[in-house]
Amino acid sequence: MQEPLLGADGQDYDTFPEKPPPSPGERARGGALQNKRVFLATFAAVLGNFSFGYALVYTSPVIPALEHSLDPDLHLTKSQASWFGSVFTLGAAAGGLSAMVLNDLLGRKLSIMFSAVPSAAGYALMAGAHGLWMLLLGRMLTGFAGGLTAACIPVYVSEIAPPGVRGALGATPQLMAVFGSLSLYALGLLLPWRWLAVAGEAPVLTMILLLSIMPNSPRFLLSRGKDEEALQALAWLRGTNTDVQWEFEQIQDNIRRQSSRVSWAEARDPHIYRPVIIALLMRLLQQLTGITPILVYLQPIFDSTAVLLPPQDDAAIVGAVRLLSVLIAALTMDLAGRKVLLFISAAVMFAANLTLGLYVHFGPRPLTPNSTMGLENMPLGGPEQPLATPASYLTLVPLLATMLFIMGYAMGWGPITWLLMSEILPLRARGMASGLCVLVSWLTAFVLTKSFLLVVGAFGLQVPFFFFAAICLVNLVFTGCCVPETKGRSLEQIESFFRAGRRSFLR
Repeated sequence: MQEPLLGADGQDYDTFPEKPPPSPGERARGGALQNKRVFLATFAAVLGNFSFGYALVYTSPVIPALEHSLDPDLHLTKSQASWFGSVFTLGAAAGGLSAMVLNDLLGRKLSIMFSAVPSAAGYALMAGAHGLWMLLLGRMLTGFAGGLTAACIPVYVSEIAPPGVRGALGATPQLMAVFGSLSLYALGLLLPWRWLAVAGEAPVLTMILLLSIMPNSPRFLLSRGKDEEALQALAWLRGTNTDVQWEFEQIQDNIRRQSSRVSWAEARDPHIYRPVIIALLMRLLQQLTGITPILVYLQPIFDSTAVLLPPQDDAAIVGAVRLLSVLIAALTMDLAGRKVLLFISAAVMFAANLTLGLYVHFGPRPLTPNSTMGLENMPLGGPEQPLATPASYLTLVPLLATMLFIMGYAMGWGPITWLLMSEILPLRARGMASGLCVLVSWLTAFVLTKSFLLVVGAFGLQVPFFFFAAICLVNLVFTGCCVPETKGRSLEQIESFFRAGRRSFLR
């Protein structure tokens, strides 16, 4: 296991001293807490994550409605429903790919604002859909916007936040995505599927209005030679009564050591490729826990197992638990540290996935399976499964295990992987590398989401859950061996560690 990010001294850096001397930069953190402007800028940005979370689970209540649609142009077959559920992830992968260029070309703020165009167009297409192609195109466009914001928003938030609250603010993108999903589940109980798409336009328009008056990232502005504008942005974020000169000089000094872009030759430098590899593997392992197919097919999964409550109520309850769990993570991330929460998260997800797999294999079958996603025609477990009785408390297991899984994910591997990605990536490669991470993440999500129903049909619903449980064990090992602790450290200190540290994270 590697040494923690503390006291890794090099010839040119004293990266993480045990107790940094008092400085105006310390007072800057307090200023940020007092004037609240940095929180307002964060809120404006993470509205894009709200829309992302809303769009991600849009299929959960909509697929059952369209499977029973009397309109032949909108009636979904099993194959069409699987494409409707998974094409979002293809759009998100394309959005991550575009972020590799837009993040550094337009800047963090303008890239987030640009995502409103495909997002608004996608919701409009789904609201007025008269055929499958409009549904799929709308779903892909909202996915593209989600992939773009997923790459840009964590970078923007981490670059404007003071170190003392960066953990809490770094959890807000995931928090807002969860709140967006919960809002969709709640509205799905009240609104027809077309009006759900119309309601999705509101956070997009609000984001545009608020971001238009927010500053760009001071680090991005400095990397483009706009020193005066960067100082003004930092002063606005920290408050007019706060001395920001020390923090500004630290950022400026770090940027002056770097050229504007990373060449292919420089990419082989350990201080560049090590954090990029760590971030990529975290994004890959996060998706392999099964979060995306479980969220996309949440209600159909409950439809296909013996559950005590109506599946749509189960989905809404899980959404509420997810929101509460991310709130807990946001409050504890700067106290407990990143690694502790990642360990707890992986252990909880392992227990939940293993429980779900065992329940599906050995537990009771549903009394009246319905036609959602056609999962009732797929083998769910062993041939000797008993029928569930209507009031059997054993049928609460799928809901409780799913709540446990979502809680574990939302407390660690959900928000922290996005936060660490934005923290450890070097500034010179941050825009491109964050886009690459999102691309890998959503290509993995597409493969899992598209193959989920095929695997269930061929081997049973328990097999994916056993696979997800095995991945959670891998996550535990990876966290112990490769993930750095970044709690309370500035982005410049973290980058200095990778530059000067004598031990590799990957050895």
